[in-house]
Amino acid sequence: MNNDKTLLMANGQPAGDEIMNKSAEKFERFQREEKIHDVEFKTEAVSYIKDVWRRFKRDKVTVTATFIILIIVFMAIIGPGMSKYDYLEQNLALKNMPPRIPVLEDIGILDGTRVLTVQVSNLDNYADCIVKELDRFTTSSAFGKSEMAKIKVDIYKQRGAEDVYYWFGTDNIGRDLFSRLWQGTRVSLIMAFSVVVINLSIGLVVGSICGYYGGWVDLIIQRIMDVIWNIPSLPLTILLIMLFGSGITSLVLVFCLTGWMGTANSVRMQFYRYKNREYVLAARTMGASDIKIMFRHILPNAIGTIITSCALAVPNVVFQEAGLSYLGLGVQAPNPSIGMLLSDGQKVLMDYPYMILFPSIIIIALMLAFNLFGNGLRDAFNPNLRQ
Repeated sequence: MNNDKTLLMANGQPAGDEIMNKSAEKFERFQREEKIHDVEFKTEAVSYIKDVWRRFKRDKVTVTATFIILIIVFMAIIGPGMSKYDYLEQNLALKNMPPRIPVLEDIGILDGTRVLTVQVSNLDNYADCIVKELDRFTTSSAFGKSEMAKIKVDIYKQRGAEDVYYWFGTDNIGRDLFSRLWQGTRVSLIMAFSVVVINLSIGLVVGSICGYYGGWVDLIIQRIMDVIWNIPSLPLTILLIMLFGSGITSLVLVFCLTGWMGTANSVRMQFYRYKNREYVLAARTMGASDIKIMFRHILPNAIGTIITSCALAVPNVVFQEAGLSYLGLGVQAPNPSIGMLLSDGQKVLMDYPYMILFPSIIIIALMLAFNLFGNGLRDAFNPNLRQ
């Protein structure tokens, strides 16, 4: 029956007078035997974090980048100890040795050989260590014509070190580049993660205060940040190095002095975005304190963007450290870093290209992997992509 007590038929039409005037005895009571209940969920309930993890795993590029990062971090931890040569140990008799790796040398890859160009008259000096003669040609100079030969020489046999293996070769004073590379990677990553943690701690506090309170508090802090932001970085770096000396501490100060402002601006924008949402207003109405609202109701909703920005900041710090070390303003000898190894390899690029090859591979892998990892986190934490 509807609201005005009119009896409706199965087809939705009102019942006629014939049916309405029948006595109650002529009606038969009908009762539905089937129980009516809510429809049961066919699928598993998915929380926000679980949905983020599911989207993260689905992205094969991001998973691959994560494995590359884990492998590099793992090697940075145990790599220096895998070689029997310490990263500070020098052996001038075995300087500038090419890479030599067991098993790979059997197929002609990283077999400890170099291609040399010598006079034909001097070939007898290399008779015991020549692997292959590649070419012969004649050169002309002010002293006349010379017969030259291009030969492939086993450097390890030439120097009487047949049982020695330097996996990535040695530098110009005989230090093992394998242990130095992973020690330098460890130094660069420790510096990068330290800078990110410090910048996150400062930026989280400053950004949340600016975004939550706004008004004159935000205005004053933003003007102070503008002044600091416009200080030239290179003169500031040189000044700090003059005051505190070169090393990791000075670089961390340089990167943290202005680096926290990017995190602060990101957090500030997220707090402006969420602070007037209904659940925040409800919490404020119920008497929740500002600290509780900021770090329990607003921050969890903005954590995805903050984590993504931190992941993208790691390769930037590594790259900046490499640039400063390349210019001689970063980590100083004898402690290695990726930038220092690149600087040393660049000086002998034409003669010993392997010295710059392996550090270049590591820094390229770090840059690509962390950027792809950060992009994957950004997509995984994006609530608009939730299914």
